[in-house]
Amino acid sequence: MRIPLIAVVAVVLIAPGVRAQFGAPDTDTRISKLVASISESRMEQLLRTLAGFGTRNTLSDTTSPTRGIGAARQWIFDELQRTSPKLQVSFDTHHIAKGRSDRITRDVELRNIIAILPGRSPRRIYVSGHYDTWNIGGQEQAGLNTTGGSPAPTSNDNLDAPGANDDGSGTVLVMELARVFAESGLTFDATLVFTAVAGEEQGLIGAREEARGVKAANIPVQAIFNNDIVGGSVGGDGIVDGATIRLYSEGPEDSPSRSLAMFVRRTAGRYVPSHRVRLMARRDRFGRGGDHTAWNLEGFAAVGFRESRENYSKQHNANDTLDGVSFAYLGQNARVNAASMAVLALAPPPPVVTSERGQPTLDRRPSGYDAHLRWAASPGAAGYRIFWREAWAPDWDHELFVGNVTEYTLPHANVDDWVFGVAAVDADGHESTINAYVPAPPTY
Repeated sequence: MRIPLIAVVAVVLIAPGVRAQFGAPDTDTRISKLVASISESRMEQLLRTLAGFGTRNTLSDTTSPTRGIGAARQWIFDELQRTSPKLQVSFDTHHIAKGRSDRITRDVELRNIIAILPGRSPRRIYVSGHYDTWNIGGQEQAGLNTTGGSPAPTSNDNLDAPGANDDGSGTVLVMELARVFAESGLTFDATLVFTAVAGEEQGLIGAREEARGVKAANIPVQAIFNNDIVGGSVGGDGIVDGATIRLYSEGPEDSPSRSLAMFVRRTAGRYVPSHRVRLMARRDRFGRGGDHTAWNLEGFAAVGFRESRENYSKQHNANDTLDGVSFAYLGQNARVNAASMAVLALAPPPPVVTSERGQPTLDRRPSGYDAHLRWAASPGAAGYRIFWREAWAPDWDHELFVGNVTEYTLPHANVDDWVFGVAAVDADGHESTINAYVPAPPTY
């Protein structure tokens, strides 16, 4: 690919020694060790127990010690508490009235399970899966809208719904990451939150309540990694794909969610190079949804991991059993999550690229044909990397480390023709997500 003139001019302005120290991000052996410690056999053990509760329907039995959502959520809670004394485990309880959605047929107490690993700062990074399950009872065609909007099924809330893949796979992924991060010996700048959510099958209710509570408390949340149906490598059409994972993100282009998705692909390419992240420029699968959307609706950056080949015949019925889960594949998806979370949690927060009035701090100085970028300093940053691409391109074409400065000029770079962004880098080379300079919306 031909390097544009602006890249050539900019590169010669950076001292060779600085470029060597802060070149393209490399792997951190501590993160590689964390990623390698993910246990597929432990996730299998966890999932056997979780699916063994028979059903985890949000409206199922809460009194039995062996069957139903009550037994399942208490087991998840207890297992997370046993995992590590570093984890602060609690129930996030909500009382949901009958009629909240067409699938809430009576008043119900809904409990999310939350495990917090405190970091040096209050900045939070979440990873989630929904532990509730659903047996549609033959009332809805598999593969269609799974988050409400269809006629209310008449199925029994206690029908068998083992939910091994939907979403036992995402739930045990979260539980395993809680163990791995708590046992890593690393001190993270960000606070990590591992959450198993209920009410997803009734319209994202558990996640929506959690997101609203976090927003009301003004808690700084940088990212949410949602995992829903991430364990199957064999599609219903017989096609096998154990080497890729889909990642959905809310637009528009250069939104915080899209930036997070691109960060994941960039990071996974270094730490899990054999597992390709397939970026999907849409909210979720066609006509479907997941808990990351509940966070998007509250203004947070959230993305949704989905297996590349779904088997719709094993969703929302009694057939969603362990034989539909590949633990080698689930392990790879857990490693992609872990690497991305670890880098993000060690890196500084991304620099702010807008003024107090929300205007992008980008202008044409000094010549009127240059790109003059300014940004606010990020706590813990040792330097910054700027990125740019042609305005029609979907991902960044060029990047340049510019040192520990808070402004930089790319000569002969017309801001009408290029999109620019900035990431913060710490002294160990951990890089934040990229904040792009997005034109302010018109006021007319």
